[in-house]
Amino acid sequence: MSESQLERLELEALQERNELHRSVTELKSQVAQVRHKLDPTNNARKHFLAASIVATAVGFVSGYGFGGLLAP
Repeated sequence: MSESQLERLELEALQERNELHRSVTELKSQVAQVRHKLDPTNNARKHFLAASIVATAVGFVSGYGFGGLLAP
């Protein structure tokens, strides 16, 4: 191989390496965003009122139903 071909291949390898690094960095940031979005603690804080209302309703309905079974 001639000197110019080696330089061209080295340049292409450098460009591909930089592209790979950029892709990996972008993927890492997307993974961090998804982890933050799916974090149970974060979601519990955001939706605390709705979760407590649903839990209260389920408790009320199940208690009312259980009480209905025991009533004569």
